[in-house]
Amino acid sequence: MALFLLHETAAGYALFEAHGIDEIGQNTEAVRNSVADLTRFGKVVKLRSFNPFTSALEGLEQINAVSEGIMTDELRTVLETSLPKVKEGKKPKFSLGVAESKIGSHIQDATKIPCQSNEFVNELIRGVRLHFDKFVGDLKPGDLEKAQLGLCHSYSRAKVKFNVNRVDNMVIQAIFLLDTLDKDINSFAMRVREWYSWHFPELVKIINDNYLYCKVAKYVEDKSKLAEDNIEALTDLVGDEDKAKEIVEAAKASMGQELSPVDLINVHQFAQRVMDLSDYRRRLSDYLTTKMNDIAPNLQSLVGDSVGARLISHAGSLTNLAKCPSSTLQILGAEKALFRALKTRGNTPKYGLIFHSSFIGRASAKNKGRMARYLANKCSIASRIDCFSEKGTSAFGEKLREQVEERLDFYDKGVAPRKNIDVMKSAIEVADNIDTEMETEEASAKKTKKKKKQKAGEDEGEDLAVEKSSEITNGDAEDHKSEKKKKKKEKRKLDQEVDVQDQIVDEAANGESGKKKKKKSKRKDVD
Repeated sequence: MALFLLHETAAGYALFEAHGIDEIGQNTEAVRNSVADLTRFGKVVKLRSFNPFTSALEGLEQINAVSEGIMTDELRTVLETSLPKVKEGKKPKFSLGVAESKIGSHIQDATKIPCQSNEFVNELIRGVRLHFDKFVGDLKPGDLEKAQLGLCHSYSRAKVKFNVNRVDNMVIQAIFLLDTLDKDINSFAMRVREWYSWHFPELVKIINDNYLYCKVAKYVEDKSKLAEDNIEALTDLVGDEDKAKEIVEAAKASMGQELSPVDLINVHQFAQRVMDLSDYRRRLSDYLTTKMNDIAPNLQSLVGDSVGARLISHAGSLTNLAKCPSSTLQILGAEKALFRALKTRGNTPKYGLIFHSSFIGRASAKNKGRMARYLANKCSIASRIDCFSEKGTSAFGEKLREQVEERLDFYDKGVAPRKNIDVMKSAIEVADNIDTEMETEEASAKKTKKKKKQKAGEDEGEDLAVEKSSEITNGDAEDHKSEKKKKKKEKRKLDQEVDVQDQIVDEAANGESGKKKKKKSKRKDVD
């Protein structure tokens, strides 16, 4: 049976044909030794076809499909055009060797081409990969390396960009950092107390809070300088005037030793550093709250920020937590106790990280196990809703919390809780109402935007109309002026013509009168 080898490269799909290879008689060690020699390997394996990618984007799409075990249309056309055609109803007399069994099974299901992926085929494909640039003569030296480097960068960038758990990582890192900060702040605050107690030992009994102790130690510094004038400032720090007076009185009768100015400066700086860490811890806790509200609002409303974040962190991601059954979620964090109980055949643990929830603490001793099992069930439902729902809402988590509260009342007082189906129906109604409110708000926002645009358009239209009307009026005025000028010119012309005619008439009249005078004079002479 003929053997063909499919090799996916950064430049395109290559199909090789292996001649004269007996898979049964060959040893993988012998194949491995023959692969290194190109003269021996080139006689056995020959290039049948090479179909390059048209662009880097196409190469990325094809490699993404290959990594997921999907046969694309381009790969199907390559196989159908390059491999021998199989008649209907007959078995093919060849097989296709692939590096990944996942894509081989998909090719076999879609095209009925028998595919194989074993150690023998992998050694042959390794030899093809080693001598690929020698088989394809059109490739210039360095072209394949450039294509591999570019595809590697784009493939890795796409995998990191479209990582589903990239938001969960923020929650995981935040809860780890919170636990570390809690330990550090506690140890540093104890160090401040021990350090400053050499100077003012009575302050430890007066103030119990570590953060407040650091603030007071930073303000007081030298106890001998405390007086009645400092009571107001101490009251602002402590929040209680009686405690402020007690601090001043204790400073006056203190048994502590005096510290040098250098020691007091160091205590002051260290107390300030502990206060800064406490402030940063508070800001990080707010950041975790906002992230949990975005990622897992139902789990947050059910068990809180820290417990929900610890469950996600221990599971690895929200998706892994959603895949866990409730029995596994119940004992997350108690794996050592579980395996020790299985090994010694003792009692298995009843709870793990879920023990930090307030519901377990409120339950009685005999009902803690049942409460942990019930709460794990609700946490599993909440995590699945958060992971696979398209719209984020905390309605389901609030209803599940009400269910847990009812279960606590049932264990303590015997009050019958509601059924699960009724609670889920009410949660769905609340979620639908929230969606409708969101849609109405969006619609109203869109309407207001449209109205603003229409008003802006109307104002622009009015401005344009005013401009046009002003232009029209200006044009009319200019036309009127030009008409007046024309009329004046015409009047002038008419007046000039009239004047000319009058002159002509006058001249004619003057000529006739002269003739008459001459005739009269002649008549007088004759007489």
